[in-house]
Amino acid sequence: MSSIKKIKVGVFGAARGMTMMNIMSRHPYSELVAICDKYEPLLEKCKKVARETGSRITYYTNFNAFFNHDMDAVVLANYATEHAPYAVKLLKSGRHVVSEVLPVETLAQAVELVEAVEESNRVYSYAENYCYFSATQEMKRLYRRGDIGEFLHGEGEYVHNCEPIWPRITYGDKKHWRNQMYSTYYCTHSLGPILTITGERPIKVVGFETPNVEYMRDVGYGGGTSGMIIAQMENGATVKSLAGNLKREPSSVWYSIYGDKGMMESDRWHEGVDRIHIFKDGQDLTDTEINYRPKTKISSELSKLITGHGGSDFYTMHYFLEKILERPDGDECIDIYQALDMGLPGILAYRSICSGNIPIEVPDFRDKAAREKYRNDNWCTNPDIAGDDLAPLCSFDVPNIPDSVYEKVRKMWEDKYR
Repeated sequence: MSSIKKIKVGVFGAARGMTMMNIMSRHPYSELVAICDKYEPLLEKCKKVARETGSRITYYTNFNAFFNHDMDAVVLANYATEHAPYAVKLLKSGRHVVSEVLPVETLAQAVELVEAVEESNRVYSYAENYCYFSATQEMKRLYRRGDIGEFLHGEGEYVHNCEPIWPRITYGDKKHWRNQMYSTYYCTHSLGPILTITGERPIKVVGFETPNVEYMRDVGYGGGTSGMIIAQMENGATVKSLAGNLKREPSSVWYSIYGDKGMMESDRWHEGVDRIHIFKDGQDLTDTEINYRPKTKISSELSKLITGHGGSDFYTMHYFLEKILERPDGDECIDIYQALDMGLPGILAYRSICSGNIPIEVPDFRDKAAREKYRNDNWCTNPDIAGDDLAPLCSFDVPNIPDSVYEKVRKMWEDKYR
């Protein structure tokens, strides 16, 4: 291990990026050298990492200055709708990139990103941490071993009522990406693990959404409260993916896989993704029900230190470093093609919703010819990106939210969180 040259890593985005800083500053394969965020008070908080680890870190509020720092790799932990443009620029400069959720905002960005990855010959890894829960990793192992047979149906949920924390995560900014996000966009927490477990990809989607509700309008969000994706997979299996701000506590992070020889699922309530339940064909359920807490794949001092998101954040960074170093565990990374298999269904399901819930084909961007149709497809709810292809925020009546709502939320953030 001592003979391995450490990878110089920068982190762009100091809020979500704090976990990544804690990993990269302590990992034996990496050296945290730079952090960038436009909000200076966050950078002050980051200095605690340097004090605790002895890291020599340069801090930036300007991305272009950060971009010119001597770095081998960058963690993109900036706004969820803005990962692709920065990833493209970094890849073209010869840097490896690990991108937080989500991979792209539009189909046009997806074409540009996949081609930047291919042309750069650098590592692109998608940090969908929910694929690395102990439950989802164990379900992957069991499925690939053949325990429940051929995949027939799967369900994934990420139901997280963010209304109480909306001031903390949007700051009362009317143009914040969360306030412009449509119902099916944030889909890879619910859909991604199903794809990781089974190795299948979606080929067709239909989308549905619930109307906007008062408790979300009151904090500045005007999109559908929840979005559901129904997908047909390449092998013929079906999948239901549900994500949104429905009322539920604790939040629902849940996965279920049905095969032709049985089924398995994570726990719905108390232990969540720390426990799985399994049924195999031919067993007497009342006598032989199987449920247990899977062991984590890696047990090290650092993996035990990183506890957020069920410890899954450690794996996104560790496997990224392993991939750069061309070590076997690097194969656990989620590559650009898998990232788009997870992310594009959200964009296309919303297109289905806005088109009367019609089925929409999901292109496979491993096929270069499939990309041409989407090269200039900027359809989204972000007016700065969409131009004439601006999509409505909701398929139901889009509420007119007065500026006073954002002023109220801004004051709540300033009083409680700033």
